Amino acid sequence: MHDIEIRPEIIERVMARRGRLHLFENLAPAKTALIVIDMQNTFLRPGAPVEVPRGRDIVANINRLSARLREIGVLVVWVTHANSNSDGKSDWPGFFEHFVAAKVRQKTIEGLAPGADGQKIWPELDVAPEDTQIFKNRYSALISGSSSLGSLLLGQGIDTLLIAGTKTNVCCESTARDAMMLDFKTVMLSDCCAALSDEEHRAALETIIQQFGDVMTMDEALAALGGN
Repeated sequence: MHDIEIRPEIIERVMARRGRLHLFENLAPAKTALIVIDMQNTFLRPGAPVEVPRGRDIVANINRLSARLREIGVLVVWVTHANSNSDGKSDWPGFFEHFVAAKVRQKTIEGLAPGADGQKIWPELDVAPEDTQIFKNRYSALISGSSSLGSLLLGQGIDTLLIAGTKTNVCCESTARDAMMLDFKTVMLSDCCAALSDEEHRAALETIIQQFGDVMTMDEALAALGGN
């Protein structure tokens, strides 16, 4: 797990700009969803081409948090990444052709195919029958065409998102940015997200708290929801 804190100068900047550290001191469970992003075999399995080792370190926190959130009526949504492919070509060619090395490209495409083993949720995570599972095909789960997450949230009357998962600075941050710009109250959970390094994790959290939402620990989020 990442043992980092937001730097004091960033906190001072936030306080000077908006007069308080946390944007959302009280959250309504019935209007809140926990969005768990990319906690799947492709990213958590040791030795995988796109492994995020510290993703395994946050499994226990996500399990504990999601169990408590279900008890107080918060919707839990598991978002996994999947890209359809035909004849070896992906539905995200710009990514796979330019950002994935040729030697692992086909293996990565196959691993992220809908229903493939790599696309399945990490087995140590506790997924309940009442949870919702969807897949996305871009970094952000809320960019147009990426997933059904936006319509799901609107249909459920959700206006607040708690973001967890991996990587903090890629799919979690991308989804959080879009959530804010779609007028969702957005909270990144610092101890339920993981990146490849402490520096990348902290940079993402500092960006979010300055411009796109709030950053809380899971215990702080539970307190704001009245569940702690």
